[in-house]
Amino acid sequence: MKKSILVTGGAGFIGSHLCSRLLGMGHKVTCLDNLYTGSKNNIRQLLTNDDFNFIHQEVQQIGMSVHHYDEIYNLACPASPKHYQRDPIYTSITSLSGAVNLLSIAKAMGAKILQASTSEIYGDPLVHPQPESYFGNVNPIGIRSCYDEGKRMAETLFSDYHRAYGVKIRIARLFNTYGPNMQVDDGRVVSNFIIQALKGEDITIYGDGRQTRSFCYVDDMVDGLINLMEKAPDFSICGAVNLGNDNEFTIEELAYKVLNMTGSKSKVIYHDLPSDDPIQRKPDLTKARDLIRWNPKIQLMEGLDKTVEYFAEVLKNDN
Repeated sequence: MKKSILVTGGAGFIGSHLCSRLLGMGHKVTCLDNLYTGSKNNIRQLLTNDDFNFIHQEVQQIGMSVHHYDEIYNLACPASPKHYQRDPIYTSITSLSGAVNLLSIAKAMGAKILQASTSEIYGDPLVHPQPESYFGNVNPIGIRSCYDEGKRMAETLFSDYHRAYGVKIRIARLFNTYGPNMQVDDGRVVSNFIIQALKGEDITIYGDGRQTRSFCYVDDMVDGLINLMEKAPDFSICGAVNLGNDNEFTIEELAYKVLNMTGSKSKVIYHDLPSDDPIQRKPDLTKARDLIRWNPKIQLMEGLDKTVEYFAEVLKNDN
């Protein structure tokens, strides 16, 4: 059945891939983005599609549309520390006011709505890997709190709208994701390492490099978001769901994988670890596997190969 779907943050990294996939499935897609961190280049090939509509607007300002939406995916928020710390108050407002606005629209339209939350709500975890039942080890007044607490409050609002009004919600806790359409200046570790390696610049590791992350390729993440929207049971049964890849690597391992893949002569250098940067990060995917029949398929070396190819082309065109 052809659905009318709103994707906020749809010109961003993950959002643009989601828009493309939904169009490929035969749906009508409205992409809303203020282009704060998104880019029209990410959706340029979609603009000629009659089933695609782009709205350049803030998520907290979108009003009730003449169009009826069957589903809403809320991905609107700066997602890398570099960008969400640039204007922390704006980041918090985007998460809070954006969630209230979209939940009101979903309530009025009877639409299903998915919140793209984050593994950052677990903070610097004392439980490993992190299951959805873990409440986290967080700093509510730190430099990263605008993002972490904004997402935590959005989850609260979604949950309360479900309990109070029966809004059909989904909450996805996204772990580190990478792939094409990341910005060159994104500031996240995969894009940083690849750009530095391709340019022959020093590979910058913050901390001793032994901190761990698990990296999910964007195609797998999009599969997970769509599966959660379409296949999840009621929220009272399902609750929040982790989405990511549960193969864990140290940051130092990632750096040398990128160096070997690119053939770069860059040196690896070390700087102090930023405040509140978590030491371990790995999702427990039991719930995703059991409830929505989702499992990541693309492993790190395959995903890195595609991402390196993308950034090499971007840098070539920029020159």
